[in-house]
Amino acid sequence: MGEDFESRKDDKELVRRFEAHVTLGHHSFFDLEDYENIIEFYLDAGKPRKALKACQVAMEQYPFTGSLMVEKARALSRVEEYEEALSLLEQAANLQPFDEEILFLRGSIYSATGQYDLAIELFEDALEHIEEQDEVHYHMGMAQQAAGRYHEAIRCYKRSLEQNLNHENALYELAFCLDLVGELESSISYYEQFIDRDPYSSYAWYNLGVVYNKLEQFDKSVQAYEYALAIDEDFSSAYFNLGNAYMNLEEYSKALNAYLKTLDLEGPTAEVYAYIGASYEHLEQLELGLKYFQKAVKIDSFHDEGWYGMGSCLAKMERWHEATHYLNKALKLNPENQAYWLAIADAEYQSGNVLSSVDAYEEASLLDPENIDVWLDWSFIYYEQGDFDAAAALLLNGIEETPEESELYYRMTVYLISSGKYREAFSYLENGLILDFDNHTTLYEFFPKLETQKALFKIIEQYRKENF
Repeated sequence: MGEDFESRKDDKELVRRFEAHVTLGHHSFFDLEDYENIIEFYLDAGKPRKALKACQVAMEQYPFTGSLMVEKARALSRVEEYEEALSLLEQAANLQPFDEEILFLRGSIYSATGQYDLAIELFEDALEHIEEQDEVHYHMGMAQQAAGRYHEAIRCYKRSLEQNLNHENALYELAFCLDLVGELESSISYYEQFIDRDPYSSYAWYNLGVVYNKLEQFDKSVQAYEYALAIDEDFSSAYFNLGNAYMNLEEYSKALNAYLKTLDLEGPTAEVYAYIGASYEHLEQLELGLKYFQKAVKIDSFHDEGWYGMGSCLAKMERWHEATHYLNKALKLNPENQAYWLAIADAEYQSGNVLSSVDAYEEASLLDPENIDVWLDWSFIYYEQGDFDAAAALLLNGIEETPEESELYYRMTVYLISSGKYREAFSYLENGLILDFDNHTTLYEFFPKLETQKALFKIIEQYRKENF
């Protein structure tokens, strides 16, 4: 296992002793470094209130310690108690003038409270006193980015990288801002300049991979990540992103291997377990997929993707009632995710709960009305019940939302033929053929009778001869 994983195990034991000390009255001694590790553990785990409690106990034993003031300020900022955090940082600055951590945290709080120009002024003054200029420019970029001034942020990130080619966060945020302003593709040459200057910079190759991934050039993304890993075989983030690129390429076995390597280097996290589960699910190894999704939610019960993955695997096993249970858990954690609503709609329908299914489709349509699967699947409920007019009326809403999608016209053709409205049906059929002629084959699965297929084929063939 990686050193970071072993360190996390040690910190967990330290936290367990601390909690026994506080809640059960077990007497234990903790030095300053122990307290700092305990506070950091709580902050990393998203538990700022517990971090504040640890700060309080630590400061009783080590009052007027600058590092503890900073940690408490960090915890206070996480719970948005910014005034008290800034007051503590001012005290800490009196003890440690020009301390980088204090400076960067003050700047971050100014940005969080919308005082972007004050944060930038602070960082500009700091350039005269702090050696690590790359960090100052990076934090200045973050303030500009938070203010929505993306071109200024890009300039700051580039200055940071001029000081330190391997500043991972600056490279990443630069790619993010370039994407926002529509200059990502033109920036490839910029990243390649870094590689020309230092071909053995794993971070430069890694971030080139990130850029290619954002541009959906996944083959090139894979190649860049593999170069990064050839330079640094323990680069866990590169393995993780390599797995994502392989997933996008539908090379699920390779994705699985990359995620397993990430697990080996980083130790178990809910995110990595969930991605391993997704790999197994795509490989149709559903029991293994289910197992890893269960591991994900065991680590983090608020990991909605883990609950969704469990529901998805169970749905593919046609264990619909169980699937519905877990999909609802995902939905409660993330009610804005349209994929969850679609999955629950299908599971409810398969379970015989038609009204619940319809409600779920309606929610999905409100979240993303341009997703044609919503309209196709929702209208199919009425079609299967023999209510062809209701199916057509619903599908018309989908056509109004996405009039360029041929599949909607072909499905409308099916519904109208089924209800005996042939003239209208042929009008929609012609629209479908104009938009995507080859997609007409989707019609035949709805009409198993040979006579109907022959009639459709004759009409379609006549259209082809007249227009191609």
